[in-house]
Amino acid sequence: MNALIHAKDIYMEYLGKNILDIDHLELYPYDRIGLIGTNGAGKSTLLKVLLGQVTLTQGTVRKEGNFSYIPQLDSVTMDEQVDYALMGKFSINKLNIEHRSGGEETRLKIGQALSGDVHAIFADEPTSHLDREGIDFLIHQLSFYSGALLIVSHDRYVLDQLVNKIWELRDGSITEYPGNYSEYVMQKEAERNNQHTQFKHFIAERDRLEKSIADKKSQAQKIDQKKKKASKKPNTESGGRLAHQKSTGSKQKKLYNAVKNMEHRIEILGDVKPPDPTSAIQFRQTQSVALHNSFPIIGHEITKQFGDRIIFDKASFQFALGAKIAITGENGSGKTTLFQMVINHEAGITLAPKAKIGYFMQNGYTFVGNQNVMNYMQEDSEYLIPEIRSVLAALAFSPQDLQKQLSVLSGGEIIKLQLAKMLLGQYNILLMDEPSNFLDLASVEALEHLMRSYAGTIIFISHDARLVDNVADQVYTIEDKQIVRKL
Repeated sequence: MNALIHAKDIYMEYLGKNILDIDHLELYPYDRIGLIGTNGAGKSTLLKVLLGQVTLTQGTVRKEGNFSYIPQLDSVTMDEQVDYALMGKFSINKLNIEHRSGGEETRLKIGQALSGDVHAIFADEPTSHLDREGIDFLIHQLSFYSGALLIVSHDRYVLDQLVNKIWELRDGSITEYPGNYSEYVMQKEAERNNQHTQFKHFIAERDRLEKSIADKKSQAQKIDQKKKKASKKPNTESGGRLAHQKSTGSKQKKLYNAVKNMEHRIEILGDVKPPDPTSAIQFRQTQSVALHNSFPIIGHEITKQFGDRIIFDKASFQFALGAKIAITGENGSGKTTLFQMVINHEAGITLAPKAKIGYFMQNGYTFVGNQNVMNYMQEDSEYLIPEIRSVLAALAFSPQDLQKQLSVLSGGEIIKLQLAKMLLGQYNILLMDEPSNFLDLASVEALEHLMRSYAGTIIFISHDARLVDNVADQVYTIEDKQIVRKL
């Protein structure tokens, strides 16, 4: 079967850093591939390279067939090729085209991609802004799509449902893993365990050889000392001093030869790198922000409406102390509105007197002076520098990144820095609105660990099914203008 795409000798760099360095890549009609990598690794660039939207200075891409592209951020416009029946299934119609939400915009992009007669669909974060219903419908539609699929996504549930192969983009190169994302994780864990075993054997063998070298050198030195003493004594025995020197010289030579052989064996061992270190992060809270109310946030018959649209109608809830609470619901159901009502302490909302609330929202960041990352993190934090470093390292900040100025950080780095700042802040309740949006998969999994380890109460909005499953011990859904506990 002919490849839909045949790429060879792809090379791109930016500011001296290799973005893409790929010898060979092929996409076949039956392929369903998840493209993963850290923020800034070049995933979106690779999609555009394969589609011919980026001009290469080195390498070739040969395409056969028609391709459809669902971009991550670019806006789309209506045209005559759109399947309006399919748009209806995605809850998009002509009446709201001009004033559509982010979720509606994403649904429209998907509708356009699926309505064309194409051999492959390339999708860059297609679940952004989609609610759970929209994500499930996307999965359903793409599951029955007969062409090739190349998808960039931070949603592990989506990758598990839709792909049978993972391309990991790292340091500009692609490593291919068979299976869906969960199977990829198992293979990476097996790689890590194997690397750990190899490193242990390497250290043990190197230490053994180094100890043996030290022993042989010590023996040779002792022989050398005996030779010096013997040379000072008068020799009356048969054979004389020369016979003695030949005997000890032969032993010494064998020892030094053994040392050389062992040093050569150490060189052959090479330099086996240890697995990336993992460190347990312990969050703590001082008595000054300790809460003792069993339910630090209570809503009693809250009501909210915008114009003629009613969001909440006498809705009540109790959020438990120390819980990790997920808030779910369709787009526009009132999840973010609920957070804002809590922050503003609106009518019907009761907060514990000592409640100190940290609020994460996607667009809530403003630069604070000309600070670097570490100085920013130390502000208003009671944590020590090693503890701050541990949290930032978990979110893939390198030691060099800690000296970067805030103004040069990427969008993904800013989001991660906001999350780290809040987790290490002097709060006892965190409100997190879609904290995993636009994070790479490694950072999402690190965030899960940090959220589970957090000592206070976390209430978070998310359409990421895995994040909800792995973190939340209570789940509330907003439906029919009420806030209903599901778990």
